[in-house]
Amino acid sequence: MTPCPGSDLRAVPCTLMRGGTSRGPFFLASDLPGDIAARDRVLLAAMGSPDPRQIDGLGGAHPLTSKAGIVSRGAPGHADLEFTFAQLQPNADTVDTTPNCGNMLAAVLPFAIERGLIAPQDEVTRARVLTRNTGMLCDITMQTPGRVPRFSGDARIDGVPGTAAPIVIDFLDTAGSVCEAMLPTGNPIDVLTIDDPVGSGSLSIAATLIDNGMPMVLMRAEDLHRTGYESVATLNGDHELRQRIEALRLAAGKLMGLGDVSTRSYPKMCLLAPPREGGSIATRCFIPRVCHDAIGVLAAITVGTACVLPGTVATGVAVIGIGPLYPISVEHPTGKFTVELETDPASPGSIVRSALIRTARPIMRGEVLVPASAWPLPDEHS
Repeated sequence: MTPCPGSDLRAVPCTLMRGGTSRGPFFLASDLPGDIAARDRVLLAAMGSPDPRQIDGLGGAHPLTSKAGIVSRGAPGHADLEFTFAQLQPNADTVDTTPNCGNMLAAVLPFAIERGLIAPQDEVTRARVLTRNTGMLCDITMQTPGRVPRFSGDARIDGVPGTAAPIVIDFLDTAGSVCEAMLPTGNPIDVLTIDDPVGSGSLSIAATLIDNGMPMVLMRAEDLHRTGYESVATLNGDHELRQRIEALRLAAGKLMGLGDVSTRSYPKMCLLAPPREGGSIATRCFIPRVCHDAIGVLAAITVGTACVLPGTVATGVAVIGIGPLYPISVEHPTGKFTVELETDPASPGSIVRSALIRTARPIMRGEVLVPASAWPLPDEHS
């Protein structure tokens, strides 16, 4: 951080990155305050939150474009890089660093090469990344022919225009990323019972409470009298459904050992329906109160996990092949997202590998200017 001569602004180096279907500024940890409260003030100022339009910052007025990444070198012998994901909201003053984000994770290695934390290797560069949010480890691989990062290519992911070079993410330990276990209650199905916020009496819904990279509550769309094929606009305008989903989310949070989740961005809520576009299952996800235009990376892995585990709400809804290697194509409002899951033949309920392909690229590099009040200089405290 440096002062801006002649003004009361501070300049903080950053690179605006797209990671999968998300976007946000990436920072070196050394370029941000070490104090968490001060760091969060800087991130909020950089994004322009709280404001529905984020007109005074880099945010894109949507949860998918109100994210930030913080990267540093890892501990020798453990990880090459460490990554902290920060979820902000357009109209809230919260900075949530407890969940993971697989989309932004795809941008970590390109950013690290860009900022000199990792030296590119011949043909491909591979790095082990520790996500500090949950302690999750993964291996990320990108193309670097001639030791030059390649961003153009033929990989296509729904929700992003055009094609780009693939970035492969192999997740090493996603089970129970935030919760204590993949199935935090120990059950493939639990019944959530709430006081119906938009009707009289109670409402009971069968749900799978699961965390294989992202805490999620999965429900059959038909149980909520929806098809699961509605448009994003329709679901975001469905105020009765959204009130019920939020009440169910609060109840599920307690069962999952997460406590009061009213101010947290997880668990994510997801409606499931049979596939109708040649995939494995159809989804409509909420993050957590706004319907997602697509589906998050770790959410797709978690949904896919429910498809291959016996006895979940996805059983009889999902169309899957014969394992132990399962390519699961998750349909979402703007296309499909394919993940690869591998189970242990001796223990069908055990996921031994989760992998996927994303794309990413730097969009802009420079400095974001934040008010001096967000990060006062030492002599300004006196």
